[in-house]
Parts: sequence; C-alpha cells; structure tokens
Amino acid sequence: MNRMKIVTYNVNGLRPRISQFGSLRKLLDSFDADIICFQETKLSRQEFRADLVQAEGYESFFSCTRTTEKGRTGYSGVATFCRVNSVFSSNEVSLPVSAEEGFTGVLKDFSVSGYKKVEYSPLIEGLEDFSADELLKIDGEGRCIITDHEHFVLFNIYGPRAVADDTERIQFKHNFFNILQKRWESLLHQGRRIFVVGDLNISPFAIDCCDAGPDFEKNKFKSWFRSLLVDNGGAFFDVFREKHPQRREAYTCWPTNSGAEEFNFGTRIDHILGAGPCLHKEETQGHSLVACHVKECDILDQFKRWKPGSTPRHKEQKTRNGKMEGSDHAPVYVSLVDIPNAQQHSTPSLSTRYCPQVYGCQQTLVSMFARRQSAEDSNLSGGSNFISDDGNVVEKCSQLNKRTLHSCSSASSDFIHQGILCTSDYSNNDSFNEPSSGAQTFSASGHTKSSVICKKKARKSQSSQLSLKSFFKKTVGGCSESTSFCSNKELTQEDFSIGEPSETFLEGCEHNEVKELQEKATKQCGLVQDDMSQAAEKKNNNALVEWQRIQQLMQTSIPLCKGHKEPCVSRVVKKPGPTLGQRFYACARAEGPASNPEANCGFFKWATAKSKKKR
Repeated sequence: MNRMKIVTYNVNGLRPRISQFGSLRKLLDSFDADIICFQETKLSRQEFRADLVQAEGYESFFSCTRTTEKGRTGYSGVATFCRVNSVFSSNEVSLPVSAEEGFTGVLKDFSVSGYKKVEYSPLIEGLEDFSADELLKIDGEGRCIITDHEHFVLFNIYGPRAVADDTERIQFKHNFFNILQKRWESLLHQGRRIFVVGDLNISPFAIDCCDAGPDFEKNKFKSWFRSLLVDNGGAFFDVFREKHPQRREAYTCWPTNSGAEEFNFGTRIDHILGAGPCLHKEETQGHSLVACHVKECDILDQFKRWKPGSTPRHKEQKTRNGKMEGSDHAPVYVSLVDIPNAQQHSTPSLSTRYCPQVYGCQQTLVSMFARRQSAEDSNLSGGSNFISDDGNVVEKCSQLNKRTLHSCSSASSDFIHQGILCTSDYSNNDSFNEPSSGAQTFSASGHTKSSVICKKKARKSQSSQLSLKSFFKKTVGGCSESTSFCSNKELTQEDFSIGEPSETFLEGCEHNEVKELQEKATKQCGLVQDDMSQAAEKKNNNALVEWQRIQQLMQTSIPLCKGHKEPCVSRVVKKPGPTLGQRFYACARAEGPASNPEANCGFFKWATAKSKKKR
C-alpha cells in the first residue's frame, strides 16, 4: 500500500514560474508531490522546448490551445507531471497507464497536421447533438488532460471564464461543463473512481468568496457545481470542504494587480473533487474513495505572493505600480493513503518524451551548432563548406598555386600592414590577370610597375568618422591623399609605414608647410573636441532640468485619495469598450474589505475631463 500526494496549481504562465524557481525541476520538487497538475501554462506546441516541458524524474503530459481566435492564442493550457522512478515496466501508480488530451474524444479522430477531420464517432452517449466542429472547439483551447492511474482516473481541468455580458463565452462555458459531466457519468457508470483537480473558475458557496452578495449562489454555474455534490444527490465530494467544512477566508485566487492578498481578499475557485467506491475488497456502508483514502486536503499558503511581515503595498514602490512575483493562485493538495501498486506498464505515448516538437527542437539545435562550426572553419580556410549525408564536413575552397602565393607575399604583406586592399582577379591557371587601367601591380621584389591608384578600404574598416589629425598621421608612402605639394617620386617598400611622415616624404615636401599644417589640424581638433564636450554637457543639463520639471508636474497633478489623503496610482483601462486605453487614478492601497480602514478606500478619478465624458 502506498501514500500519494496530488497538487493542483494555476501557474499563470509556466515560463515565469520556471524563471522564478530557477528551473522546471526545482519548481516541481518544491511541491514534494507524486502528481502535479498545472493550469494556464500559456504554451503552444510550437514553443515546446526540453527545459520547459521535461524534467529528470518526471513524466509530463500537455494539452495546448489550438484555436486561432483573436486573444486566445498562447492562452490557457494544462500539464500533468508524474514523479516516477522508471517509465518502462513500472508498477508505480503515479505513472499513468494511459493519457488523453481533451475529454470529448474528438481529438483522437483528427490528424495532427492541420487538425483536419478524418472520421468522428461520439465517444460517449449524449454527444450526438454536437457537431465535430463544436466538440473540437471545446477541446481546442487546451483545458483538459486525463490520466488513467488504474485505480482512479485523474482529470486536470482549467475551466473557462465568462463575464456576465459575454453571451458567447457563457454558452461556451455551459457546453464545456455539460459535456464534461457526461464524461464523468460515463466513467462512474463503468465503476471507475475519479479525481477532478484544477481551476474550475467557480466558487460554489458564499463562504468561498470575500464579497459574496445576497444573490451570489443563484448563479447557474455555482448551482451546477453544487448539484454535483453528494449532499445534493450527486456523486462527488468537495474534498477540501469535507475536511474543512466551516473554514472561512480559505481562498486560492486573488485579483492580479490590486494587491488583495495583503488582506486575503479573494475567492476559492481551485478545487479537488472525488467520486467512486473505495479500494477495499469488502465495501460497507459509508465507505467511499474520499472517506477511506483521503487523509488530508489543504491550501499551500507558502506559495502565496504575499508573505506575512511583508511591506504594505502602498509603501513599497516596486509593488505599488507593478505586479508581485508569482502566480495569482495558491496550490491545493490532497494526500492519499492505502493505494495499491499498479500492474506493470510503461509510459503512454502522449508523454512529451515522444513529442515530435521537443525531439525535433533538440535535433535542430545540434545541427545548428554543427553548421555554425563548419561555417567558422570555412571562414578560416577562405572557402565554403557543406555537410555530407554522413555528417562529415567537406571543405570546398579555392586553392592558389604556391608559386603565385610566394610571388605576391611581400607586396600583400605591405598592403595588409597599411590596411589597404588592392583587388586583383585570379585566372584559371593560378596567375594574376592583367589589372584594369590605373591599377597598381607589384613584382616579386615589391616595387611598383605603374601609377598608384588603390581602393582605400582601411577607412571603412576603421571608424566612419576620422579626426583631422588622422589625415596627417596615417600616410601612404609619406603622402596624404589631400596633399598636392608632394613630388611624384617612385614609392619604395620603406614608404609604407604608419605614424609620422617619413624622411622620404620630408625630402620631397616643404618642411615649414607640413609643420604649419599639422599645427592647424591639431588646433582644429582641440576646438572641435571642446565644442562637442560643451554641447554634450549642455544637452545633459537641459535633459536634467526637463526631467525635474516633469517630476514636479507629476507630483502636483497626482490627486490624493479621500480615504487616506495619500497620492494615488495611475492606471489604464484595458477592458474593451469606449474607455479602452484611458488613464485614471485610484487609491494606491491594496484591495480589501470595506470595513477595514487600512484597505483600499475605493477612490477613483479620470485623468482628463474627456475621459469622464466618455464614461
């Protein structure tokens, strides 16, 4: 007999949670659980990478959104991680014997490429009234993973959210839970045991909500939830309420940006439900899966964003205007006892270890580094490379005759030293072609054969803007391009130097003219640098003065809330409507009960009169 721990957690994005904990493995290990169910992973299959979906010691199963509907791409998504010692020939209950994406059964009959219909037959009774497209829409948002652990079937659910005035999403939510209930009933009719975990986006009782009004429990989805429970003639137990029937302020979710966790002003929408008979051979009255095998169920408060003793939201600049680190949900766990071993089995094919996106990504990375290495080899050898079918790198580069390389080595070294490139073409017989008109050629001794006209690419490889002084310090043959008073003398190898004018240059030019020109250039450089420094300093001073003016203006224009006489925070409307994008001011304190004077006072003011009229 074994003990098991199952955790459900809406991570509000798997990437930021992995970043928060350092790695996926550290995130999973922090729960010390056998099965971990995540909701709202916000991953598509195209984004799968090994470090995001796989961790040593765990098998993972994902369902991702397939919809291309605006605003819902890269949205929702669920994942179930199972801690195991072996994935082949294992008798561990945590390793599922089978796994399924979605619950309508329609994804089994659709091809992976383009999700085109092949053939569809209803998985369970009661779905005849739904078309294949309607069922695909239900399962296409990545809201369910089912894992069969032999002794029980586990549903990892992320329930849809629907606001009061969105009739389309309300109908979607109704169809979602209606079909899901039919699947549960079908399994229970077969004598199976069921655990349902996840963010259902429903708080069933008034005790489960911080600000429940008199009509709170009249909502049809809350009524539907309560109809599932044993107390109302259903088959399920609300496991948390079975263990803590009267606990108040037991919330699992809080508003994202209002800081409501500071005053525990939230709702309980993350649930664990259980149904079916116990595992005892001789079942007596009062025995059930929950009564006999559930030891404890509770909320993991240590994962809340708000920690006891933390600085109040309105006093902490970091959290005053931004989000707190972590998910806006808290995990819920259930511990099970007296669970027998399963029969020997291996991991299901839905495991991400068999996912072509992950496998393909790993292969692509390997080949990318191989190609990069071969490209570097090509650059070093002067030719181009390709990769043969057997994976060997084959170099294809043009080879020059040793005699040709030797004949031009002295001249080319001089040009490289000067940073000047003289272009020449190579013929098929490994010798130089005749240069174009005006081009300079060299003999083996390095002397010139014609007038000097070279493409000076050194300036392009240097800074795009050279100082005036550089025109006189960097010379070719002691002669600058701009100096017209040089004698037309034959250049020698000694003339190719970098630095001060050579003696050869001074012999062919008037010394006083050079000295005077250098002094003028040096003086001009100093003046230009002084002007640039003064301009930069003036610009910085102007920017500082302007920023101080803006800060002062902001301080004087931000209103004070009426409840605490404290500066408000600026917000922007993000909900679609006539005021979308408009700015307003609100009390900076965390949201909490109206009876608490330390909580948000509810102050609200539009930033402009124009916004007020639009409202």
